[in-house]
Amino acid sequence: MSRQRSRSRSLAIQALYQWQIAGQDVGAIINHFMVEQDARKFDSDYFAELVRAVPTRLDELDAALAPCVDRALESVDPVERAILRMGAYELIEHPEIPYRVVINEAVELAKTFGAEQGHRYVNGVLDKAARALRPLETSARR
Repeated sequence: MSRQRSRSRSLAIQALYQWQIAGQDVGAIINHFMVEQDARKFDSDYFAELVRAVPTRLDELDAALAPCVDRALESVDPVERAILRMGAYELIEHPEIPYRVVINEAVELAKTFGAEQGHRYVNGVLDKAARALRPLETSARR
């Protein structure tokens, strides 16, 4: 299941990047990915949830990330911005996923799709966000 979730996140980042850059309809992007990808290799429901939720809750996610970034979120690399927003969404909406898993998955996505040192930035921002969004969980681990 976790490998399928990882694949879902990877596809979701690609879809969210496409949405950010091209401004295409989210439903059309989801449909495209569902047709192009082997649904047995990823959790299609989770993929669709991520791709729908990030654009829908953009203001909330950006507000959660704003105190954690060192510049305007719009000036962050588009790939890393998509990863940060998706990570913030998972921190907020999926408490059953340990915050360290959310951060590690995001870091791996940044290593795959982001700029050369982007994974370090993603790690630092989401670590700060996790402390703010999940104070009990993060303080219990320190």
